[in-house]
Amino acid sequence: MWSLNGKVVVIAEKPKASYKIATALSPNIVRRVSYNIPYYLIRRGNVEIAIVSAAGHLFGLDSDEKGYPIFSYRWRPLYEIDDSAKHTYYYIKIIQEQCSRADYYVNACDYDIEGSVIGYLIIKFFGDVSRAFRAKFSSLTPMEIRESFNNLSRLDYEMIESGLCRHELDWVWGINISRALMDAIKLVTGKNVILSAGRVQTPTLKHVVENNIARNLYVPVPQYTISISIIKDNRVIQLEYCGEPYEKLSDAKKIVDELRDIGYLRVIDIKSESYSYRPPPPFNLGDLQSEGFRIYGFSPYKTQSIAEKLYLDAYISYPRTNSQKLPPTLNYRGILENLGRMPHYSNLVNQLLLETRGVLKPIEGAKEDPAHPAIYPTGVLPRGLSQDEWKIYDLIVRRFLATFSKNAIVNHTKVLFRADTSMGEILFEKNGLEIIDEGWMKYYYFMKPRETVIPRFNIGEKVYISKASIRRIYSRPCDKISKISLLKWMEDSNIGTESTRARIIELLFERNYLKSSGRGIEATDLGFGVIEVLDKFFPELTSVELTRFFEEKLEGIRKGLEKREVVVREARETISKLLEKFNHEKEIIGRLLGIRKGLIQTTNKCRLCNREVYSDNFCTYHYRAFIILKDSYNVWKERENLDWFEYLKKIINLRITGRWVREVAEYVMKRV
Repeated sequence: MWSLNGKVVVIAEKPKASYKIATALSPNIVRRVSYNIPYYLIRRGNVEIAIVSAAGHLFGLDSDEKGYPIFSYRWRPLYEIDDSAKHTYYYIKIIQEQCSRADYYVNACDYDIEGSVIGYLIIKFFGDVSRAFRAKFSSLTPMEIRESFNNLSRLDYEMIESGLCRHELDWVWGINISRALMDAIKLVTGKNVILSAGRVQTPTLKHVVENNIARNLYVPVPQYTISISIIKDNRVIQLEYCGEPYEKLSDAKKIVDELRDIGYLRVIDIKSESYSYRPPPPFNLGDLQSEGFRIYGFSPYKTQSIAEKLYLDAYISYPRTNSQKLPPTLNYRGILENLGRMPHYSNLVNQLLLETRGVLKPIEGAKEDPAHPAIYPTGVLPRGLSQDEWKIYDLIVRRFLATFSKNAIVNHTKVLFRADTSMGEILFEKNGLEIIDEGWMKYYYFMKPRETVIPRFNIGEKVYISKASIRRIYSRPCDKISKISLLKWMEDSNIGTESTRARIIELLFERNYLKSSGRGIEATDLGFGVIEVLDKFFPELTSVELTRFFEEKLEGIRKGLEKREVVVREARETISKLLEKFNHEKEIIGRLLGIRKGLIQTTNKCRLCNREVYSDNFCTYHYRAFIILKDSYNVWKERENLDWFEYLKKIINLRITGRWVREVAEYVMKRV
């Protein structure tokens, strides 16, 4: 960059980043403030540099056309189309003033698809893309910033095209389907109601709805297993039953009676093996979000927001990455020595350097990212972190340390016990776990298993039964979805990006489509209604397949294998066909949405909720629950010998019973 002549405007994505870039490029910066927004000037030889800041996206897609379908749009300043973005007016004004006299431009926004689009649009509207360069860095440390500006490249047009296409797809998808839904409900109710649907958010919402339906319709079924404890070295030890649960209570009772009569078990096998566990790979964003939730209960969005702040303060590398690999050019020892200056890590760093004898070779995971390495601490010592910020920073540091450490050695012992009964041999087991060598677990102790010490047994040894009893267990529904499991599902389904998934989940909450329920999430009545409508009339919109198809097209653009114009045209054709079908069903759709929104009162209402009657005075969901409740009685009657009243009472009292099933059971019980 220093070989250029004239004025160079450097565009950072956020104000903090602009300051970091300016101070890295020169110790002699001039700080100017305009409209309460700082920017920085540097002069060296024939080069004058202005480092200005965006505030994230400064432009958005918009159209003056009303109604739908709508496929003509243009980029406009965000402050013109979004009241919440009025503050961006002053950022644009400063950038426009500086760019008006510039000879060259450098996009120094985050090196990802969004950063590429942000910088490109600024240069396109206020500068000249033919005289523009791209700065690529993965952390805001002075050394990496200087290295980046010494090796500027051309604008990354493949990423730009992919990013522009993503915005266009999301816009045409969202604006058309959302307007269609709002038009349908207005046709029936006469009211303007804000509803939205999206290319990624709608399949994501459907996944939650399907999970909720499965859980709400669930009837647990009783099963029976054997609970047994033995006496060893004057201790009572609980054993685990090895067989499949019994479906008949009488069979389990017969086994328990025989075990009590026999009075002992015999040790028939002892296995003791040591396993070597490799260190976990360095964090990518998804793994960090998973651990933030598992250990601290942080939502994916909260973890991502904290990580982005740590990045802007230059404490960690760029967090929105899919990579599980660290660059070999990174100064590992320098980072460790800096971390060792912190009392919190000094002993750990010393242990690691002693253990590795200074040979620092990190473990790697399989996942890669073409733009950024895995997340790592930069070695810049943090100051003034909040408690939550420290928790995420500490996770990243400890995971980084663990990647250089040796394998952990864990010994697993399994003792197998047998009793011979009239129904064949019955097996029980006791498992022990002992950590032989902590290895990497001393650094990243969050994955350290709990040790279980068991007595020493010998093959052939008789052990006497202390207690034998029947343990009633119940089949369980699928797990309730949490924010992190939903994010993982999006990742596995290949919809959304590292940057957008957590935000899309939060958007579904803001739209009142989802709500929190303990540590899980549930769809609201409105969320159910939107999916019912779209799934019935436009299953393509709720399918992961269509969303994934276009995600693969976007990736093809980034790789130079697809053209943006072709992909957008294909999306337009798909949407046009769907909307043509929509218009034939508009009134029915509007009525369904109006009922779900509470704008239409129906006289033909379900006995248990506000939904319309489907059959037998129940809505679709409660009718299905009623059928399942009746069908499941035969199983309960056979296994527990309960009458109908006793069965209903049992179902109502079980915590794992589905909500709709319980509501139906309570209603029926009152009428018995």
